[in-house]
Amino acid sequence: MNLVLIIGGVVVLLALVVASSSIRIAREYERGVVFRLGRLIALKGPGLFFKYPGVDHVTMVDLRVITLEVPPQEVITSDNVTVKVSAVIFFQVLDAQAAIIRVRNYMEATSQIAQTTLRAVLGQSSLDELLGSRDTINAKLQAIIDRQTEPWGIKVATVELKDAQLDESMVRALARQAEAEREKRAKIIATDGEFQAAQVLADAAAIISTQPAALALRYMQTLLDMGSNQNSTIVFPIPIELIRPLLAEPVPLAKPVSVHAPVPVNGTVPVNGATPPVGTALVGGAAPANGATVRAV
Repeated sequence: MNLVLIIGGVVVLLALVVASSSIRIAREYERGVVFRLGRLIALKGPGLFFKYPGVDHVTMVDLRVITLEVPPQEVITSDNVTVKVSAVIFFQVLDAQAAIIRVRNYMEATSQIAQTTLRAVLGQSSLDELLGSRDTINAKLQAIIDRQTEPWGIKVATVELKDAQLDESMVRALARQAEAEREKRAKIIATDGEFQAAQVLADAAAIISTQPAALALRYMQTLLDMGSNQNSTIVFPIPIELIRPLLAEPVPLAKPVSVHAPVPVNGTVPVNGATPPVGTALVGGAAPANGATVRAV
């Protein structure tokens, strides 16, 4: 009797072990790829399904979107700049059977395809495109990787460049380039503003030149604006026409007349250097003779 109980217990225990190994549960996002005696049969799941112990081999495949990080790759761009670039890939297994039977390890294969494609695409792009046209590069990477992984039943949804690391010297060069570009735009904007202001001033000068009174009023208004600040020093220009008379040469004054000179009054003319008596005057317009000097009154 005891032997029968022992044999029955062993049988029950073996039945439980077989039953536990025969029952599999697949979640909603999982599928079971079953090989029965080495041959592929229909997918199992989601939910409860059975397999034959020792006969069936089941591999569970996750159908959710998988995030795969591509390690940093050292790339030489088309303009001979060395840069380290890392990326991230979002893909999903659409055909679980193809992902198992057509590639040994679809995760590793997808990672390697992503690395080689990343180096190939970025090697054909310049540094400016890498920094400024990431959307275009991401779309190109996604199309190439998806085309290569499609036979494996994998759909690549998105590829994003994660980071780009440059050497310190290249970073400083890019900073100088950006600063020069900003200075260039600032000078262009300032020059354009001066050009427009010059055009407006030329139009205003053409209008004011027809009205001298308007020019005078504008002149006075400018002086008034300058005098609003009490701490300012104003250099007041004076038209040259106002001070030109003051700059003319002075008129020489007449020489003084001596009152002590002898003047002949009787019409006689001094002869041989004789001095005429005081009070005499020359009459009739006769000229002095023998070098005599006559002083006019």
